[in-house]
Amino acid sequence: MLAIKLALKNLLGAGLRTWLNAFVLSLAFVMIVFQMGFIQGWNLQAKKDTADWEVGGGEYWHNSYDPFDALSLNDAHGPVPSELTGFWKNNVVAPVLVTQASIFPGGRIKNILLKGIEPEQKIVKLPTAALDSDTTVSTAAIIGNRMATASGLARGDLVTIRWRDASGTFDATEIRIGEIFHTSDPSIDNNQVWISLQRLQKMTGMSNNATYIIVSQKQAAAPVTVPGWTFRDHNYLFRDIDIIIKEKSIAGVVIYILLLSLALLAVFDTQVLSIFRREKEIGTYIALGMTRWQVVKLFTLEGAMNSILSLFLAVVWGTPLLWMLGKSGYGLPKGTEGYGLTIADKIFPAYSIGTVISMALIVMVTTTIVSFIPSRKIAGMKPTEALKGKSL
Repeated sequence: MLAIKLALKNLLGAGLRTWLNAFVLSLAFVMIVFQMGFIQGWNLQAKKDTADWEVGGGEYWHNSYDPFDALSLNDAHGPVPSELTGFWKNNVVAPVLVTQASIFPGGRIKNILLKGIEPEQKIVKLPTAALDSDTTVSTAAIIGNRMATASGLARGDLVTIRWRDASGTFDATEIRIGEIFHTSDPSIDNNQVWISLQRLQKMTGMSNNATYIIVSQKQAAAPVTVPGWTFRDHNYLFRDIDIIIKEKSIAGVVIYILLLSLALLAVFDTQVLSIFRREKEIGTYIALGMTRWQVVKLFTLEGAMNSILSLFLAVVWGTPLLWMLGKSGYGLPKGTEGYGLTIADKIFPAYSIGTVISMALIVMVTTTIVSFIPSRKIAGMKPTEALKGKSL
């Protein structure tokens, strides 16, 4: 207890030097917590947006369907399974038919994926209400903002589209852009045009066919076995997001180490300077009966208290800052939507108690170790030389 009181008195007696060290440590602590919260917030938002806009609770894939192999799309479709027909009518599943096509905006040719989906579906956020379910009127389509930018199309524009039907015959027609949606998920936007399912089935001669079937959250909780189709849950569909987040987390560790190393360097330098300037004080402690290792413990304790003081400062100025960022979000610069990643215009950091506690423990332990390293030199001091200030 005496060592703690003495260490606290010496620490506060150092004045500005102590507060500067504590502030640098608190700055590193807050920045690391923010960085970890940013990545976790991105992870949660990306998965939520992907579920809301693209995959719902999960998807049934036709066994021949491979989203990374466009050449397999000609065979990657089949009749909607009878096991799911009732769910389809109850708006619990949303079949999607995918085929290759080309559009000709402004006299240019652009290869796309033409997708058909039920206009009345409510499972994903696609504005499918803008699609025409009546196959006797003009073909209405919806596209994402990335597709609109790349093709130069606007709402209400007419554009020629060409496709190949089930027998391999090319056909073409004009479609009208009924809606342009904005989403953070590029997987349903880049080089894609959406029309009504019935219209695409009629155009391709693939009556009642689908390539994959989106399932609601409720139905995904108890998926049924369907011959010829494979159910893909969130663990499978979010693999790409998990890989990206894992890579970003590993890269973030380098930043954490750099920030913490800079802060600990200040503590180390302060301890070295403190021992050099306080030789007579150290000699006095030993002469009054303290063992050398008790003095080492005292100086180590002073350094460790820097971490406690830094955590206090982090709570004082860091908590309102992190709360504000978590509430209002962190705006990203324009152009990030072109990275091909599911990333929103604003990321809302997500902090966890486990993250804060673990980082606090890391700061305290590393600060204690860094404080102990230069303090070991005290154990080799001779009291008489220390009193004269000539031991170093």
